[in-house]
Amino acid sequence: MSTTVTAAPPQQAPDPRGPHYRWIALSNTTLGILMATINGSIVLIALPDIFRGIQLNPLAPGNTSYFLWVLMGFMLVTAVLVVSFGRIGDIYGRVRMYNLGFAVFTFFSIMLAITPMHGAGGALWIVVMRILQGIGGAFLFANSTAIITDAFPADQRGFALGINGVAAVAGSFLGLILGGVLGPVSWRLVFLVSVPFGLFGTVWAYLKLQDTGARKHANLDWLGNTTFAVGLTGVLAGIVYGLQPYGGHSMGWTSPMVLTFVIGGAALLVAFVFVEQHVSDPMFDLRLFSNRAFAMGNLAGLMSAMARGGLQFMLIIWLQGIWLPQHGYSFERTPLWAGIFMLPLTIGFLASGPVSGILSDRYGARPFATGGMAGTAAMFLLMELLPMNFNYIYFAVMLLFMGIFMGLFAAPNATGVMNSLPPDKRGVGAGMLNTFQNGAAVLSIGVFFTIITLVLAAKLPGSMYSGLTAHGVPADKAHEIANLPPIGSLFSAFLGYNPIGQLLGSAGDAHVTAAQYSYLTGHGFFPHLISSSFGQGLRLAFDFAALACLVAAVASWMRGGHREFDHAPSGPHAPLRDEVGAGLMGSAEVAMEQTGVGAALEELEAAPSAQPR
Repeated sequence: MSTTVTAAPPQQAPDPRGPHYRWIALSNTTLGILMATINGSIVLIALPDIFRGIQLNPLAPGNTSYFLWVLMGFMLVTAVLVVSFGRIGDIYGRVRMYNLGFAVFTFFSIMLAITPMHGAGGALWIVVMRILQGIGGAFLFANSTAIITDAFPADQRGFALGINGVAAVAGSFLGLILGGVLGPVSWRLVFLVSVPFGLFGTVWAYLKLQDTGARKHANLDWLGNTTFAVGLTGVLAGIVYGLQPYGGHSMGWTSPMVLTFVIGGAALLVAFVFVEQHVSDPMFDLRLFSNRAFAMGNLAGLMSAMARGGLQFMLIIWLQGIWLPQHGYSFERTPLWAGIFMLPLTIGFLASGPVSGILSDRYGARPFATGGMAGTAAMFLLMELLPMNFNYIYFAVMLLFMGIFMGLFAAPNATGVMNSLPPDKRGVGAGMLNTFQNGAAVLSIGVFFTIITLVLAAKLPGSMYSGLTAHGVPADKAHEIANLPPIGSLFSAFLGYNPIGQLLGSAGDAHVTAAQYSYLTGHGFFPHLISSSFGQGLRLAFDFAALACLVAAVASWMRGGHREFDHAPSGPHAPLRDEVGAGLMGSAEVAMEQTGVGAALEELEAAPSAQPR
């Protein structure tokens, strides 16, 4: 007769930072990310009020660059700096850098709210302050994920990162509604709303967060930082300027300046890869990509951002330029209501994000991240079946499920990436993930706008000419308007202006009667005129997004099992372990660990005579 003795499960050591520290870290970083993402999107809806407040027409010749930089400057600078700031956090302390980010973000929120100038000077002030505010946002983005990873054990990180991810996506959509509500009251409130939360979060982070993450002293890689920052800035700036017409073309992709930015930036990024292979303390640790979980998780994150980055813009234009006017909303009212009608996307993400994080803690990232991206691809393809003047119930259901599938992907993918990193690489690893996602989001905006604009340039002039002449506009005036770059009409609809009103000017300018002018600038003419060609372009854009999601799904599946570094030594030769102890060590070592032989070997390796594995 034998007796089986069951060993008691090991007791988790008490957290020296206090039993509630992890929740303090989660709530503070969630506040920081929520504030930063709200700020990133709040201007999307409030731009008309901001430009009216500083007395500048953003669609006038020469002013389009102000509009684009106010819109995208914050996103660009966070994409460029987040890796560098993650690396700095690894060296000098993540909490210290995170606290600095909160303070910088809050200070420049105040500077934006007190903008002292009007006209072009006011626009330039806002652009510069938004870029400097983005520096604070980059510190927050770069270090929040690493702080959460330091604070939570591996079996709870999915839930924590799920909450943080929900805050990021929820913030991007809450910003739309806040911009629509606050902008008409006062455009300064759009920037001022962040200040009380920023002040509170700065003080709270300084008093409560503790820098206990692993640090590794290293020299800053100045050459790598410079080539990366200048190269990525060149590429992303080229994308911004490529959206503007040039030399009779509907877009600026043939502009020498755009080509210089894009080609020169790409060349510097190639040089950056060479630099990183030959410096002792690289900013962008390319050795991390030898870890399949890290490499595939980053590829999946990049492709998912490519799919969804331009989605928000296209849905806003669809609603503001076509659907809402056809349902009786004036163009001036469409920005707020576009944000409201897109809420199902946020609700779906809020519902699935934390749940998928909890489940990925137990079952690993792969099934949820893969299923989320496959489901998102299916929703993009289903949205192609909707007519331009759709039944809102179907649209809302599709947005809800798209949000659910995106939520299934986000937290598990972030958790899988962070769990694959050694403790002293979490800051730079989180920075890499954010850089890929933020940079891909900017690139996605360029791709979506380019696809739509090229189709409109081919289809819209004929429809515009016949529509205008049929309602009394003289042929020469109609020809002039019809051959204007269509991106102006998209920007008008996006900003909540009446596109035809912007093109025609006054009734006297258009040489039409008051009745004809009223019809041309009414709710039905422009949506009917643009629906067919915009729909064709939108379907091509959705095809591109679906393909990107499928690539992300394949990458997610190829990441392998759930892996974490919690009990592995750090360094370039450290073995990876998955949740059953396998990682990259192989099945033989798994068997040894399960029988206790692995522990004995570890003791031998710890002896002075042991050779490194």
